[in-house]
Amino acid sequence: MSHLNDVQSIFQALGLNAPADSPAGLEVHTPIDGSLLARVDSTPATQVNTAIERAHQRSLSWRNVPAPKRGDLVRAFGEAVRRHKEPLGRLITLETGKIVQEGLGEVQEVVDICEFAVGLSRQLYGLTIASERPDHKLLETWHPLGVVGIISAFNFPMAVFAWNAALALVCGNTLVWKPSEKAPLCALALNGLLLQTAREQGLDTEGLAELLMGERSVGEALVAHPAVKLVSATGSTTMGRAVNIACAAQFKRSLLELGGNNAAIVCPSADLALVVRAAAFSAAGTAGQRCTSLRRLIVHRSIYAPLLASLRSVFERLPVGNPMEDGTLVGPLIDARAFEAMQLALTQAREVGALVHFGARESVGEADAFYVRPAIVELSSQSGPMVHETFAPILYVVPYDSFDEAIALNNAVAHGLSSAVFTQDLREAEVFTSARGSDCGIANVNIGTSGAEIGGAFGGEKETGGGRESGSDSWKAYMRRATNTINYGSTLPLAQGIKFEV
Repeated sequence: MSHLNDVQSIFQALGLNAPADSPAGLEVHTPIDGSLLARVDSTPATQVNTAIERAHQRSLSWRNVPAPKRGDLVRAFGEAVRRHKEPLGRLITLETGKIVQEGLGEVQEVVDICEFAVGLSRQLYGLTIASERPDHKLLETWHPLGVVGIISAFNFPMAVFAWNAALALVCGNTLVWKPSEKAPLCALALNGLLLQTAREQGLDTEGLAELLMGERSVGEALVAHPAVKLVSATGSTTMGRAVNIACAAQFKRSLLELGGNNAAIVCPSADLALVVRAAAFSAAGTAGQRCTSLRRLIVHRSIYAPLLASLRSVFERLPVGNPMEDGTLVGPLIDARAFEAMQLALTQAREVGALVHFGARESVGEADAFYVRPAIVELSSQSGPMVHETFAPILYVVPYDSFDEAIALNNAVAHGLSSAVFTQDLREAEVFTSARGSDCGIANVNIGTSGAEIGGAFGGEKETGGGRESGSDSWKAYMRRATNTINYGSTLPLAQGIKFEV
């Protein structure tokens, strides 16, 4: 089945030119059936530095545009995305295999973060600080960094760019984006819509938002360029570690959003119907290919059997199939490599004595597509592949006896992104969200691990990288801070009472 006409019609609906077929370009296949969507030109190595230099030169004038005026661009961009929500969502489904509802939800995230950033453009607040010296004033002021580099993953091919781009732009920076080689069409569409909007606003688009296509070497060149002042990278811990080391060599800032081996604790008082609904979406949504996907369920022994029975019943009948069809809840894995990683994890789980339910490949009619029934894996203790992240719909389940034991299990993995507790006990909820509770960047109560809103800063600890994107005060990552001392008197008193007379 060919989806080439679908791609053409989507770009036409956006008012953009569809990518020209490049026989030597990067091949893009849809995970829906494995068919070819397009061949996209990679950015030649000789052009990577040129693009970054354009962004640097543009940053020198963009930083002088008043922040509310920069917000006007982001507002108009968000409105354009809202108008084109349906074709953008359809493109996400085509390129990544997300179900239609999730594709539309991701586009809504782009709209939401633009709205957030527009308000922020009038709230880039500094501080006025009381000085110990008479006739002096202390200020903290915030200034643009320059060029912000963005490296995004396939699973959120539009939202991750927007989280960074909307804030970076209102903060006075220009952009250089290296998207996943598995989702270049989404990048071409969204970046194209941003530049189209900028032109409609009468802005010079050269260097404002540069797009780099290609494999790892393109990302490495982006990270290495001295004009790039911040690298925001979303992806695997392995990738993030390499980015962090390269940035550290130049004393360059990095903002890392990496993997997550996320857990939920289910307490004796939990509403089990709520748990089942939350676990189904968190573990099986996006075919388990979210960094916030639920991968570990830590269940009190007293309710273990009834909860497992309910989960098995739901997982057994989850609608797995073509993500473009109504009623489908679980689409395909992104590619064969993801399927092989899932099957290896299930094999390793059996080797350590696990009881594996489901997880086999589903016959959806396409040999080059990888649909699976989300798996439930029962273990007597947290071991084997359970302590590592597998980017697939596998839900490991272990029992616990004491709440302290459950928290220890939650924290006993390398990642620290998202976590949850299901309880009606106020003390358990408060302990879980306290300093002695979950060590993750996200700690939820009676809600699953995935589905964060843009109003709160998103990110995690440990091997998740420590970065924060989206809401709260995450805008500060995209600016540099200066402390200013202003003497409006006629004397020169020194701090700390030092006397130095000449």
